[in-house]
Amino acid sequence: MDFTVNWGQGANDIAKLAIAYTLALPVGWYREREAHSVGVRTFPVVAMASCGYLLLMSSPAFDGAARSRVLQGMVAGIGFIGGGAILKSEGNVHGTATAASIWNTGVIGAAVALDRFMLAIMLAALNLFALRVLLPWKLKLDQRKEETNRERDRDV
Repeated sequence: MDFTVNWGQGANDIAKLAIAYTLALPVGWYREREAHSVGVRTFPVVAMASCGYLLLMSSPAFDGAARSRVLQGMVAGIGFIGGGAILKSEGNVHGTATAASIWNTGVIGAAVALDRFMLAIMLAALNLFALRVLLPWKLKLDQRKEETNRERDRDV
């Protein structure tokens, strides 16, 4: 067995893990600030772990089929974590944006592992945009829908 360490590869891996973590941190921070149950710890760890899985699979010892299985398992696992964030009560569903954001941060980590840095940056920026900027618009749409339902109930 060869127990040598490739310091150049190790430094590259550490840098990629740090980038994945850093890109997901603002999404987690925003969710935490808004008092959501999933936040500043979960999002960066999902991105970092996704990056780590794909970095492991970059070894020439793994063929395309093995890489595909790891990627499929990673996507399913992240979906499982996101599914735990979705709650249904009294006909309302909550947590879908959190679940989608968890899934997205997994892709951020994967993109970093595959040297798709601009994709990772855009995914992080658009995720934050959707959570922060589109929230007031969503709340207005929800309010209009609620008013329409109340008017319809009065007419019946």
